[in-house]
Amino acid sequence: MKISNFVRATLTAASCCLSVFAISTSAHAASLVPVDLELSLLVDVSGSVDNNEFSLQRQGYVNAFSNADLFNDFISKGNLGKIAVNLIYWSGANQQQEVVGWSLIDSVASAQSFANNILATTRSFNNGSTAIGSALNFATPKFFNNDYDGARQVIDVSGDGVTNDGAPTTTARNAALTAGVDAINGVVIGGDSGLKAFYQNNVIGGTNATGAPAFVLAAQSFQDFGAAIDQKIKAEIKPTSVPEPASIVGLLAFGAIGAS
Repeated sequence: MKISNFVRATLTAASCCLSVFAISTSAHAASLVPVDLELSLLVDVSGSVDNNEFSLQRQGYVNAFSNADLFNDFISKGNLGKIAVNLIYWSGANQQQEVVGWSLIDSVASAQSFANNILATTRSFNNGSTAIGSALNFATPKFFNNDYDGARQVIDVSGDGVTNDGAPTTTARNAALTAGVDAINGVVIGGDSGLKAFYQNNVIGGTNATGAPAFVLAAQSFQDFGAAIDQKIKAEIKPTSVPEPASIVGLLAFGAIGAS
């Protein structure tokens, strides 16, 4: 069968475009910075969180990354000794904002710089519903459009309420895991056992390093949040550090994903 000059030219152009795309994709992949972990921190700023409680949450993250022990005793002990982290504030269905972009942490100084960047953030939303699923859908693509190549990819969700708005939570969780996120862990704030069960059944999933299951910690109150998030971040960096339920005042429990 004869091929017209136009068709031949079109096929040649298409082939060239595919080759350029393949080369570009390969070059981009080669330029990515390898890290032990890509960690996305998702912080609840919905209407049920007042400004004082927001400040306590923010300070909990600041304190965790300001502490030199986080790098010296945890991050530096990884195969590469470095991680990448970002921070997202979320509320209702269309209320998500990446307030600190993906940042390389490969020293005490860079960890403390990340802490300072968190401290400089302001609250993105002052009211709104609770849309955990929409927050997961917002965070997931950012793993695949950043400058890092993590051996593991983990989402860390903190919140004080169940989903009442936006995308279905279990659907978003499953989509994130299918896309390649290794684990979604949670911290629930408050002593409501129903909230912890919701996170177990609908939010957390996947596995952390060494096969450790996804887990949820519970802080009795916002005052206890700092201790909870410190332990949670350490557990995500070095899963063998996940605390026993009674090891820290204010932490109620942790567990594997339940049936959804």
